[in-house]
Amino acid sequence: MTTIVNANLNNPQHAQDLLTLLDDYAKDPMGGGTALPAHSRAGLIAALQARSGVHAVLAYCDDRAAGLAICFEGFSTFACQALLNIHDFAVHPEFRGRGIGRRMMEHITELAQQQQYCKLTLEVLSGNAPALALYHASGFANYELGPTQGGAVMLQKKLTTRAERALISE
Repeated sequence: MTTIVNANLNNPQHAQDLLTLLDDYAKDPMGGGTALPAHSRAGLIAALQARSGVHAVLAYCDDRAAGLAICFEGFSTFACQALLNIHDFAVHPEFRGRGIGRRMMEHITELAQQQQYCKLTLEVLSGNAPALALYHASGFANYELGPTQGGAVMLQKKLTTRAERALISE
């Protein structure tokens, strides 16, 4: 039996399941292929608890942690409304192909509608065909204003932390 729940980060079991699943996702090639850094494992739950607008979802299959989603509230200036960004979304390899991702996406969509978010957003690697298929089947589409402007492209610029800058300047 599969159950989808809104994670309670004050619940030690939910917190541990979230960390374990996120670490498994980080080790997956589509998650970067490297375990979560020790400082992330040690501080993530407290950091998430300290932020407003965080929604974590866990999937359980026969009482075993099977999937996770970590979502953050954002804001659409054009719509002048809050939106929900699905930042992390993963189903453990052992549980893939059972419709868990689809059920999690349905749960997140219902949550977003209840909270009156204007849209859901997410990022996905272009080579992650199974995830792309799930997202498209769930109603997501590439973002573009029109054919002449082209589609949106996700870019990043990594920044050093204060602690990293302090080490560099020593």
